[in-house]
Amino acid sequence: MHNLLKGKRGIIFGALDENSIAWKVAEKAHAEGAVFTLTNAPVALRLGAIKKLADACKAETIGADVTSDEDIDKLLDQSMEVLGGKLDFILHSVGMSLNIRKGKAYTGLNYEFMKKTLDISAISLHRLLQACMKKDAINEWGSVVALTYIAAQRVFPDYNEMADAKALLESISRSFGYQYGTHKKVRVNTISQSPTKTTAGSGVKGFDAFFEYAASMSPLGNATADECAGYCVALFSDLTRKVTMQNLFHDGGFSTTGVSLPVMKKFMS
Repeated sequence: MHNLLKGKRGIIFGALDENSIAWKVAEKAHAEGAVFTLTNAPVALRLGAIKKLADACKAETIGADVTSDEDIDKLLDQSMEVLGGKLDFILHSVGMSLNIRKGKAYTGLNYEFMKKTLDISAISLHRLLQACMKKDAINEWGSVVALTYIAAQRVFPDYNEMADAKALLESISRSFGYQYGTHKKVRVNTISQSPTKTTAGSGVKGFDAFFEYAASMSPLGNATADECAGYCVALFSDLTRKVTMQNLFHDGGFSTTGVSLPVMKKFMS
């Protein structure tokens, strides 16, 4: 390791189990010298295995409902107290669709469920950044990274309303990235990751087939959760100080490949 994050403090949202990208980010950030708190919804803290991660990383866990202004305020205050100062990085790895969980088709959504989906999966980033700015919680040249998916730009039918949530998430990242950049030199970016075998990702209908399709379309293959964690660490580090307001594809080349030979061969006689 290279001590890329030595002396840096942060918050990591969304670690649930060892398959989570956030879990891998925590492990790599710890290995690179960072100190941080871990947070998730209270129910996820009870059901997940986060204590194992917290012990390994010597991190404190703080429950927070990302739809609650009060919870976000408490999370920031407690994190700065525990860590001994302002933050240098935040990972937003948060997403949930009630309509997908309930088996609702995109053409038959429950709008109350949809409002909850957008609040949890996208508006929570705005809520977090707004609270950080009000509290002056992030140091100059700090870095905020949110995880997204290419369905924000292209149609993947079974991704359902989460495509709309990710589009909103990316827009918030750009808009708040401008505000926070001019205000305090804080960077805000999204990483558009390959389909990844996480607990959340595997819940999408047809995931296994699409995972294999994406792998055969991508010149370098699908990016793993561990590889995504390495990219996040690079964005948290001082090596990427002038990277902001970007949606960064981390997908083995899938996003710019029209068609691949392995896929074409399936249709060639």
